[in-house]
Amino acid sequence: MALCCAISNEVPEQPVISPVSGHVYEKRLIEKYILENGTDPISNEKLSVDMLIPVKSSAIVKPRPPSATSIPAILKALQDEWDAVMLHSFTLRQQLQTARQELSHALYQHDAACRVIARLIKEVTAAREALATLKPQAGLIAPIPGYNAPAPNPSIGADAGPESATQPVEEAVMSDEVIKKLQDKATLLTAERKKRGKTVPEGLATSDDIRNYRQLASHTGLHSASVPGILSVDVCLRDTSRIVTGGNDKNAVVFNKDTEQVMAILKGHSKKVTSVIYHPEEELVITASPDNTIRVWGITTASCGQIIRAHDAPVTGISLHATGDYVLSCSTDMHWAFSDIRTGRILTKIMGKSDQITSALTCAQFHPDGLIFGTGTDDSTIKIWDLKERSNVANFQGHQGPISSISFSENGYYLATSAEDSVVKLWDLRKLKNFKTIQLEDNYQVKGLCFDQSGTYLAVAGSDVRIYLCKQWSELAVFNDHTAAATGVRFGHNSSFVVSVSMDRSVKFFGTAD
Repeated sequence: MALCCAISNEVPEQPVISPVSGHVYEKRLIEKYILENGTDPISNEKLSVDMLIPVKSSAIVKPRPPSATSIPAILKALQDEWDAVMLHSFTLRQQLQTARQELSHALYQHDAACRVIARLIKEVTAAREALATLKPQAGLIAPIPGYNAPAPNPSIGADAGPESATQPVEEAVMSDEVIKKLQDKATLLTAERKKRGKTVPEGLATSDDIRNYRQLASHTGLHSASVPGILSVDVCLRDTSRIVTGGNDKNAVVFNKDTEQVMAILKGHSKKVTSVIYHPEEELVITASPDNTIRVWGITTASCGQIIRAHDAPVTGISLHATGDYVLSCSTDMHWAFSDIRTGRILTKIMGKSDQITSALTCAQFHPDGLIFGTGTDDSTIKIWDLKERSNVANFQGHQGPISSISFSENGYYLATSAEDSVVKLWDLRKLKNFKTIQLEDNYQVKGLCFDQSGTYLAVAGSDVRIYLCKQWSELAVFNDHTAAATGVRFGHNSSFVVSVSMDRSVKFFGTAD
């Protein structure tokens, strides 16, 4: 009786027996099967090569098949094999062509779907922007609650064009009433500062707390993605969960970080919004833009109540006076102006023809007492001004390149400044000299400076965001989370968090997780 392989059903040349199933196999076939599966092909039980039992048998001579006994028969067999190969190749080519057509159709459908999705996203974005601006026509020119009604001027409104408005200008010396108001406020603030002395505010974040700050949240949907970049930020001192940002998309956005909700979108500028101020006591926002205007907005109505046209060139900086009633502005037209946000009137103004200003102004900020202020120029000079006398009382030089930012410390003694020279300089206003220079890396771009409300910490925004401890001027933390240059930074209440904005279109909050 001839042996028969259980796999090939042919007589094996090297027969072996599986002790698991008792079947006979061709040795090379069963070994290959075991290597791949590790089991007996009949019983599916575990089997290894070592377990196979060889069977000794005499060699079997296989008879030639009848079709291979002559040369014509062999040639016919080869021809049949060739024909079969050609038919199989033709079938494979047909299947390949079908697969290519199906893939082409799928790619076309994907491309069409992407185009439809992009169009729908664009329409949704446009609809949202249109919805945000849907306000009653009367609401656009209605005075903001708390304002004294300005003199009738139909061209001053949220949608008035720059060429159509006639800004009331008053360049005379400020009235005695205004000067007394400024002096009384300065006296009060000075007395409060002396009373506080060097006492650290209760609940102020410690240096160790700030060293442990990490990114808590990041928001990229506040401003348009088509014109990316956020250029300015400010925090409401009354409720530091509220911030306002100004963007390249010509809008200012009021945002609540706790609820993560947009409170208002302020539309009206015809160019990017480069400076923003959140009023510390009222629901008002002040914005400035290269469209030569300063706008005062009511947050609850998201409408513009006043347009201050104090300049004939891009407005480069604004600062709110401690009284909350007046705003300082500067411009590349070499002017600075002091205006009433309630009436929109310019109370005093230094003209470019004055020998006190010989170059464009790049930034401005009030001293905490409000009687003096500083401006930066594009010729690397920081100028200190007496507001009441409208005179330049001191100049600080030492930077290279246009001044990018200035910030007064809450104690009124220190002034931090930056330019395009990758350094931050600290000036003592009592001795009128530079007492500290913080050297940053080469090509580091400083875009913004900010002391916290206690004067304990200094934040630097630029190629990254950095926090320094005042007096020691040691670096406490560096945040590299932005993917582009940071353009602004502010502290929360008691420095419990830090908020920064960037050209990467994001608003980021840093702090410790609760």
